[in-house]
Amino acid sequence: MRVSGAVRVPGDKSISHRALLLAAMGDGPSRVRGILDSADVRATAGALRAMGVDVPELAPDMVVVGRGARGLAAPSRDLDCANSGTTTRLTAGLVAAHPFAARFVGDASLSRRPMGRVARPLEAMGARVAYDGEAGRLPMTVHGGDLRDLEWTSETSSAQVKSAILLAGVAAGVEVTVREPHRSRDHTERMLAARGVDVWVHDRAVHVPTGARVAPLDAAVPGDPSSAAFFAALGALAGAGELVLPEVCLNPTRTGFFFVLARMGARLTVDDERREGGEDVGTVLVAAGTPLRGTVVEPHEVPAMIDELPLLACLAACAEGETRVTGASELRVKESDRIAAVVANLRALDVDADELPDGFVVRGRGPRAFRGAVATHADHRLAMGFGILGALPGSDVRVDDPACVDVSFPGFWDALRTATAA
Repeated sequence: MRVSGAVRVPGDKSISHRALLLAAMGDGPSRVRGILDSADVRATAGALRAMGVDVPELAPDMVVVGRGARGLAAPSRDLDCANSGTTTRLTAGLVAAHPFAARFVGDASLSRRPMGRVARPLEAMGARVAYDGEAGRLPMTVHGGDLRDLEWTSETSSAQVKSAILLAGVAAGVEVTVREPHRSRDHTERMLAARGVDVWVHDRAVHVPTGARVAPLDAAVPGDPSSAAFFAALGALAGAGELVLPEVCLNPTRTGFFFVLARMGARLTVDDERREGGEDVGTVLVAAGTPLRGTVVEPHEVPAMIDELPLLACLAACAEGETRVTGASELRVKESDRIAAVVANLRALDVDADELPDGFVVRGRGPRAFRGAVATHADHRLAMGFGILGALPGSDVRVDDPACVDVSFPGFWDALRTATAA
């Protein structure tokens, strides 16, 4: 298989959510360019509209008129978060600082995901959280109000929980400190600082003092490194050619997959590095034609590549030797139980793979054709990961729900066909 050309991946999903939320908190209009127009980001836009924010239809170049840090209005309807955990948890932090209640609902998958981890620190700040049914699951109502200062130590590194606390603190004008066992992705800290908020970061702790204000900003959303990872993997598995991935976010808390891919033997280089809206951005070039070898991913490496681990498992099937991942129990509470699902699907393709309580082991036999049906459980990361295996010469991988990729990468299948058309 030969690959060629440039693949411009969609705007980063994590940054797109935050761009809308911070624009809503700004003291004036913010211009947002390159936002990801996907189901998840539309859920965040819809939640903000329900609370009185003038958010236009998502477009490549758009303006959001902010209402100030604590300027949201009480919603007249439920906040439908669809399948988006980021929408739910970050918006919950923002709602907690306001003198009203908002009820959060979502689809069946989101309603199974844990919300207690974000509810506990918000309640410690003075908000109240109630559940319609099972504790820690949607539907969930957040009753906001006057919050107090908080020092919080998270048991698990989670950018969503950390961000919810930071947004609650900024909106309420109180002092917050969050500590984590490992540093999670830091988009919220970077984006707050770019908008004039005094953010102190030391090792695994983040601190925001009292009285923070969010300034409006004109900024572009860089390409999603989690989306770029699929084409970096495709380029690494190809027999010949090169793929160019321009305008990709190179935030160090998000590039773990690229480092591991290089450790497995792939040839990656970065060009045109610069800073945009607080984020590192550049072009990733992937040269084909080098064999891959198995590797070990340690727990401290997991936060910087948590979303790419299902893809890594697929890639490991094409490497020589064993790949082992531990410290990734968070995968069990994503859009699906990604540990169980990826191992079951690999076995369906005759790959030697085992589950671990907090990860997986894959024993690769080098590049080959894969044949069989895979169940995505409506999980976009699984669909795209196995789609990469399906693109290999002689492969026939049948993905049961190809449309689920629209959550993060509309146009993925067309881009895949274009990249392998040479």
